[in-house]
This record gives sequence, structure tokens and C-alpha cells, in this order.
Amino acid sequence: MPLTDLSLADCLARRPDLPVPADFDAFWSRTLGEARAHPAAKARFTEVDTGLTQVRTYDVTLPGFDGQPVRGWLRLPAGASEPLGCVVEFLGYGRGRGLAHENLLWAAAGHAHLLMDTRGQGWSSAGGDTADPHEGTPGSVPGFLTRGIESPETYYYRRLFTDAVRCVDAVRDRPEIDPDRIVVTGISQGGGIALAVAGLVPGLAGVMPDVPFLCDIRRGAEIAGRPPFTEIAEYLRLHRDRAESVLGTLAYFDAALHATRATAPALFSVAMMDEICPPSTCFAAYNGYAGPKDVRVYAFNGHEGGAEYQQREQLAWVRSLFAGLSSGQAGHS
Repeated sequence: MPLTDLSLADCLARRPDLPVPADFDAFWSRTLGEARAHPAAKARFTEVDTGLTQVRTYDVTLPGFDGQPVRGWLRLPAGASEPLGCVVEFLGYGRGRGLAHENLLWAAAGHAHLLMDTRGQGWSSAGGDTADPHEGTPGSVPGFLTRGIESPETYYYRRLFTDAVRCVDAVRDRPEIDPDRIVVTGISQGGGIALAVAGLVPGLAGVMPDVPFLCDIRRGAEIAGRPPFTEIAEYLRLHRDRAESVLGTLAYFDAALHATRATAPALFSVAMMDEICPPSTCFAAYNGYAGPKDVRVYAFNGHEGGAEYQQREQLAWVRSLFAGLSSGQAGHS
């Protein structure tokens, strides 16, 4: 698997001039304000019996975009007696939340762990339980990157980013969780969502985007050799007259632009042979990230990135981060 993008030195030096919509911040303030003001029922946490004795698991349903139900799992280490730091995780493209007994890493490390289901997805793993009631756009390319792409108001990722912010809101209200020790993370699509949340939600303790998708979207659509970025290129191949409006919509959802608003400490990972999320797009987010940051680079890996090696890095990073924070230190609004 050869290098297909810029060298590491060129990636580290690259700071693209990302388009910033004039109403970018106002758009997101309004979107999140409307979601938080929706009269939908509050989040529900129902404990389930998984047969596991060391982890308590809750089936979660919380109000996301427009109050629509979003599913998830909350896992807590059994016997924990004080407010816990929490890792909120977002999933890669096509993945669902899985089954109740899966994904035990963060609870086994002594942390709370909320795993958000992804609306409308879940075709590549068991347990996609959140519907997206909005219809796809006529003429959209199969996948999610072109759904509602005619306008930021109707675009799929407006709903998904809002769902993710509401997940953080929900765990901040749980008595078992320290609201000042919340880290967001994800791989690929989940990494892009984590960056967006980091830019939209103040007071996070940290963010860990792995081989993040949705960064420097135009470049991704131009150079990525494999889906999902190719969905955008395919759409514009069919709709030759829509490039300006499509790229205008996508600017609101570019995780590299959201990263310029994020100030929580960050641990990135990038793979230099990644054909799905080209490294130059990931470094666009890393280089523009506004807070303290570090990165792990996997020179000979594709989109699998660091996998268990990156998990080892993350476990140590989160342990150190949470140990340095006591309740009330970080502050949030």
C-alpha cells in the first residue's frame, strides 16, 4: 500500500485556507439552541442485564436533532463510588452501536463510556437502532454524504452533529459522571464528529480524533481513492452545475473548520497510507486545531490507523488527563 498523498513534512506544513460561511457560528448557535429548547422527553437510561458482573450497562434513548430519539449504550464500571470521568464515543461510517455486552475498553479502565448510535446507519455491524426520519434527497448518491446537500438546513450531518452534542449534554446531567471530565472520541466519521463537538461544546476535558473523516472536505473529495469521500465526487460528476452550492453546504460541516473553534486538549492519530481519509486532510484539522494538541503518526498504515496501538496511547493519555482534573476545574457552560 503506497503513499498516495503528501509527505509528512508537507502535511505538517499545510494550512489550507478553508472557506468560512459568514453565518457559520450563528447557524450552529441557532441549531443547537433549537435542539436544546425542544419539548421532547428527557434522556432515558434503562439498566440491562448483560451477564457481565464488572460492568453496568444502560440502554440509552435521548432527544437529538428536533427531539428525535437517538440510541446509545452507557457503560459504567461496577462498584464505582464517585463521579467518573466519561468517554463519549462516536462511530465510524456505517457502524451501529452494537450489542449490549460489546465495547468494554473504557469501562474496564474505570471510566464511564457513552457510545452513540448513528442515525440511519448500522449496515456494517450489528445494532444500528436509530432511524433517520428525514427522506434522502432525490438524485442523491447512495450513502450519507449527499443527503440533503442542497442546503445546510437539510443536510444529514446537521442532524448527526446535533445528536452528538446532545449526547454530551445528556451525560453531563448524570450523577455518576463528573461534567468537567468528559472526553469525546471516534474513528474516521466518529473522529470528524468528535472534532465538530469539540468546536461546538465548551468545557470538554479532551478530544481524541483517530484518522478523522470530514476534514478539508473539498480536498478529500478531489483526492480520496475510496469511499465515502468519493460519494461527493460522484454526485458532482452527475450534477455538474451544483459544485458551488454543494461546497457551500459542506463548509458548515468541515471538521477542520470546527477544529479552529476547539480549545480542549487533543490527541490525534493519522495514517500516512490512508486512501479513505487522506493524511493531508487529517493534518488540515490538526494544524488548525486551536487548543493544545499532540498527534501519533502511523507511517505504514492505511485507514485502520494505529488500532490497538492507538488504544494504548489513548488509555495512558486519558488516565493522565483525568488525574490532572478535579471536579469543577475545567468548567463548562
